[in-house]
This record gives sequence, C-alpha cells and structure tokens, in this order.
Amino acid sequence: MPSSTMTAKRRLQAVSQQLVEGIPDAGKFEDIPKIRHVAQDSSLQRQGRHCTNSPNGIGRASAHQYAHNGAKAVYICDYNDSNLATHKREMEQLYPGVDIHTRQFDAGDEKAVKAVVDDAIQRYGRLDIFFANAGISGQAKFFSDITPEEFNQTLHTNTTSVFLAAKHASIAMKVTSEAKPYSSGSIICTASVAGLRSNAGSTDYSAAKSAVVSIAQTCAYQLGGTGIRINAICPGLIETGMTQPVFDAARARGTTRKIGQLNPLQRGAVADEVARVALFLGSDESSYVNGQAWAVCGGLSAGHPVVPGKLA
Repeated sequence: MPSSTMTAKRRLQAVSQQLVEGIPDAGKFEDIPKIRHVAQDSSLQRQGRHCTNSPNGIGRASAHQYAHNGAKAVYICDYNDSNLATHKREMEQLYPGVDIHTRQFDAGDEKAVKAVVDDAIQRYGRLDIFFANAGISGQAKFFSDITPEEFNQTLHTNTTSVFLAAKHASIAMKVTSEAKPYSSGSIICTASVAGLRSNAGSTDYSAAKSAVVSIAQTCAYQLGGTGIRINAICPGLIETGMTQPVFDAARARGTTRKIGQLNPLQRGAVADEVARVALFLGSDESSYVNGQAWAVCGGLSAGHPVVPGKLA
C-alpha cells in the first residue's frame, strides 16, 4: 500500500478515535498547557515571513503551525503580555531555526499595528502573512442593556483591529524586491459563526464579527490585481481562553459530551483545528481562495439550531 494511503488511513483513524474518546491532554510547557492536536503534520512546507496576532488559543496554535511548516520569522502579538515571554521560549526551543518576535499592544491602535508591520519590512524586506486574530467576547447581556461605550469597545477590538491589519499589511505586502519581485500576500481575519448567523453570540459581538466578514469581502475586491488575498475564518465553539469557563464547567459537571451537541460532529474543537485552516489560507495551496468566510464549526452553520429529539 502506498505510504500516502497509509498516512491518510492513520489520520482518519486518529480523528475517529478522538471523536469517540475525546482529545487527550498534551501536558505542559513550563506553566502553560501544550497545544493539543487532532490532525498529524502537513506533508507540505511553507516558506516565508509571517506575522500573526496570537493570544493564548487560536493565535498561539497558528504561530506554532507557521513555525513548524517553514516560516522564517513569526511575530506573536498580544494585548496581555503575561504569557508572551513563555511562548517565545517554547517556540525557540521547538523551532530553533525560526526568528520569534513578541510585541505587546492594543490591536486597535493604528500606530502600534503599523510599527510591527514596519519592523517586519525593515528586518526581512517583506511581509507574506498577517493573521488578524485579536478578539473579545462582547457583552453577555440583553442588547438593550448594552451601553454605546460597551458596544464601541467590542467593535474597537474585534473590528477596528481587522481593518487596521488589512490596511497596513496590504501596504507592506505590496513592497517588492529582488527576492520578492511581485506584490503578494495573505491576510487572514478571525470572524465567527456569530458573524454568519444569529444566536451564536451577543449583539455587539455578532455585529463586530459580521463586519469582519464584510471587510474581508470588500477588501478582496479593492485589492484586485495585487496578488494579495484576504479571507475570514469563522470558528464555532473552540476551547480557548475566551471559552474556557464553558469547557471547565462542563467537565466539572460531567457534561462534556453536551458541548457542541448542536453541530453534526457533536463536540467542541481545540485551537489547533482552526490553526490548520489559518495555515492553509496563508499558504500557496489556497492560491485561489479569496474574499471568503470559512466556517470552522463542526457543521453548526450548515443548518438551523434544532435540538435533536426536541421538535415537539
């Protein structure tokens, strides 16, 4: 049997096992949990300079995927710097041939966003990927109880940050050189299934994520002919710092199997499963994918929110 066939079978077996038994704990690096994986390594290597906004969760997992698959440099950026130094040590230990940079700033601060992009251009002469992944959960209250200040704060973090990333990353991706003779690049934005359909988030959060999808779509057209692609990822229920209380509470009650019960896979996901999509969208394998909202939700957004057995 060809090795490629055997690899595919092993991947399917591993995924099937984890669907039944759950995704195992991966241990810790110092005092932070290691990234849990479902799929095995990609068979393709990606080359280039990458910049990703990476809080503990999808951003961090994506930074690892880029570094593992051939990035020259990775920028890990976060508003909260409490784990940045640890992430840097972990990645330098795992990927000694990759330049790891950390930056602490508000992703909605234009000067700070421009500064990190300018640094990449100054150091490496190019920017190939920008993953705009900053986000907050929004207000867990009825929409009429949300103040204008609270609404604007959610848009500042979840939407303005994406606009600024698209603005400054696209400018940098147009920079050419002998090593990069043509304009090109991939901008990836984190939206949400809440930006595609209602009932998956608060009003301010859903509005902000809908705007992210719109930014990706409209910018794709305005960047026409530049070789720069922009896409939005729309995660469903993923175990990250934002959703950790949900998963922890379910484990404490012994109701973990109820997490994700409304999607066809009937489970939540781990950050690495979204990171693999970010890796694909940043790679040449997705060269014809542009202006899209990619749902990574176990199938949740494919149907209507009907609870099985509760039709009547």
